[in-house]
Amino acid sequence: MTTDTTPSDARPSRPAAPRTGPPWLHAAQGMAMGTADVIPGVSGGTIALIVGIYTSLIEAIRSVASAGTAVLRGRGDLARRHWQAVPWGFVLPLGGGIVVALGIGSVVLPPLLESHPEETSAVFAGMIVASLAVPWRQVRPRGPLQVGVALVCAVAAFLLTGLPEAVVEGDVALWRVFASAAVAICAMILPGVSGAFLLLVLGVYEPTLDALRSLDVVYVGVFVVGAVVGLGAFSKLLSHLLAQHLAVTMAGLTGLMVGALRVLWPWGGHEGELHAPADVTEAAVGLGLFAVGFAIVRVLLVMGDRSTAPGSGSPPTSSQI
Repeated sequence: MTTDTTPSDARPSRPAAPRTGPPWLHAAQGMAMGTADVIPGVSGGTIALIVGIYTSLIEAIRSVASAGTAVLRGRGDLARRHWQAVPWGFVLPLGGGIVVALGIGSVVLPPLLESHPEETSAVFAGMIVASLAVPWRQVRPRGPLQVGVALVCAVAAFLLTGLPEAVVEGDVALWRVFASAAVAICAMILPGVSGAFLLLVLGVYEPTLDALRSLDVVYVGVFVVGAVVGLGAFSKLLSHLLAQHLAVTMAGLTGLMVGALRVLWPWGGHEGELHAPADVTEAAVGLGLFAVGFAIVRVLLVMGDRSTAPGSGSPPTSSQI
């Protein structure tokens, strides 16, 4: 009889099963995430939290990244086990939905944001505020450490979203595309931290949308490689934090979401300057649209809670853990 001598820390752990099953539903979730990632100030990670797939998403990404790392180390057997641990029935439709939404959103959303910036920001701000309950429910206990981490992360996100947009003249160097993608993709899976906003700060947001619209294969290819490298490294860290320090991690994610609301302030948030509404009518419209966004997410959360209540036969969502 042979003994498996693979170190325990090298054994791939099978990721948590996705919270829902139908491929069409995962594709819809991916489209929602991809749409959010196009919008500066909104994070696809927030959408993943709202629909209850955040932990499953991080674990799936970690398994793929671990398989790639094992291949580079020449460990084919270990790579195969990691590869088999990936829930492909969850990953493929989700990834397909994200890609489709990114393609459509790069054409549809920028004109909408440009023509109605205050209205769209108010709706998205309401959605983010309503979704704060999702990570905060998982902060147990809520002691000084957890509250302190939330406050520090909120301040950090508030300062980050106040950074001015960089302007790049001429063609963007491919090394800059690679580095920007590696950084921004990490933000895209962090609730409250907008990858699109970081691309704005780094000066490659518009060039990336232009490359998608014109099907610039070289630019898009370098961007994808940078995103894969950054996502692989960051997913392992995030997976460890969720597994070993759930309460503190969720407190930090909640703080990031709160601080990042700065960029969604309807009056000047995208420019980093916070202004008061011009008059009572403008304030009333903004508040009304904020309420609409808030109500949409609250309805989604209530529906999710009811569908996963005891006796329904469905596993709990992340908001119930």
